[in-house]
Amino acid sequence: MTDFRLHLIVLILIVVAEKIGNISIKVGVGTIVLLPMMYALLMGVMTAPRFTKISTDKQVKTASSLLGVTLMLLMARYGTLVGPSLPKILAASPALILQEFGNLGTIIIGVPLAVFVGLKREAIGAAHSVAREPNVALIGERFGLDGAEGRGVMGVYICGTVIGTIFFGLMASLAAAYLPFHPYALAMAAGVGSASMMTAAVGSLSAMYPQMADQLAAFGAASNMLSGLDGLYMSIWMALPFAEWLYKKSYRIKYGVDPEPPVLKTLEEGKDGDAK
Repeated sequence: MTDFRLHLIVLILIVVAEKIGNISIKVGVGTIVLLPMMYALLMGVMTAPRFTKISTDKQVKTASSLLGVTLMLLMARYGTLVGPSLPKILAASPALILQEFGNLGTIIIGVPLAVFVGLKREAIGAAHSVAREPNVALIGERFGLDGAEGRGVMGVYICGTVIGTIFFGLMASLAAAYLPFHPYALAMAAGVGSASMMTAAVGSLSAMYPQMADQLAAFGAASNMLSGLDGLYMSIWMALPFAEWLYKKSYRIKYGVDPEPPVLKTLEEGKDGDAK
């Protein structure tokens, strides 16, 4: 908190990003909206030690530790929008709950694709979910993060952290421009359990539908909260078993033999990290 150089860098990035403002790009009949959040993220990456070296490794770690605090403030702000929109949210409650089944779509697409490009059991960890913190913990508890499944989930987690916000913002714009879904449905779809990804998607939608901005933020926040509550149970009871089953089927189709059995994390490994 006392690293004033870090705060100055962040302040400059925010000012530059806000000065650029929203950029709307007409693509056919639709519009793609680029938001200041995306510019700030990209410029922040470029200040890292591996690029311009404006920020040091210590400042990168400090900024990472402060991310949770800023997201708490953001979610508190979203919480103030849920109340006024509560009747509409309650009316859409079945859709908010049933949308978790949509996460199984990532498995249907992701697992076979991962196997056919050469991944083995990494495909299970990578494609069973959007690989946010609860899912990383689930894979770590069941298989250990040093195994193939752990490498898969951590790979997607890191990619999501680095480019997930940019991807979600662009994907929301494209979906709103070209798909026949109501903006509320897209806002609900943005709530996958990541506050930053949801914010980017809802920001793009709000720029395209400013008259619905508060309602979109409320639907996105409610959906994100529900994903955090029931998403993990969905992963435990449905997504992970389904991913393992589909992995075996895909592996058998590609290689003509059954895959090797998983290396489960044992009780002894959980205690001291060494297989007994």
